[in-house]
Amino acid sequence: MTNHDLVQSIRSTLRSAGDVDRSRGAQAYMKSDMPSWGVRVPDVRRIVKAAAKDFPVSSPDDLRLAVLQLWREAEAREERYAAIDLTGLRMVKEDLDMLPVYEEIIRTGAWWDLVDGVSHRICALLLAHRSTMTALLLQWATDQDMWIRRASITAQLGAKSMTDTGLLSDVIKPNLPDKEFFIRKAIGWALREYSKTDPEWVRAFAADNATALSTLSTREATRLL
Repeated sequence: MTNHDLVQSIRSTLRSAGDVDRSRGAQAYMKSDMPSWGVRVPDVRRIVKAAAKDFPVSSPDDLRLAVLQLWREAEAREERYAAIDLTGLRMVKEDLDMLPVYEEIIRTGAWWDLVDGVSHRICALLLAHRSTMTALLLQWATDQDMWIRRASITAQLGAKSMTDTGLLSDVIKPNLPDKEFFIRKAIGWALREYSKTDPEWVRAFAADNATALSTLSTREATRLL
């Protein structure tokens, strides 16, 4: 019953914390068909943290079940944010069995806030399982699903000095011809973040790929240079 209690606690508390006026603006801002309850993201995180403390899961498998229940049965966007927040529990930080959960979130979420919500989770898996995750991200970089490709590009946003520049280059290059805004933005974002660690590498990458990088990607990539 712990999983059920955890999910129900999160769901009921989120609904109670809703703000009708804010919900309309939030839904319009996200251009989402899924309703919003108007709960601020910091409040979602606080609610999830409290519920996880009151109804602790006993195993990674139980956590996955709770996450997927919240995600699949979500009536409002905040429930999906809560599902993503639950994946931040330490017990699954380096657990490769979370990959199918993250992939489902990316493919069925199919919007930037939800896809980017698991980017740091994927980064943690990459840092813990270099070989397995590198091979996977290279596959994702050429997937038919744009959001999976975006996830491959943003997977090292938090890696800083542990960034694999070969992998970063290899996931970006197949996507350079893509005219999709969210891909071009992701390329620029990933390069801009790494420029905080190694500006010369980013400067060289931008110069070497000057004719292929879109104006948007270039502008974002070189903003801090």
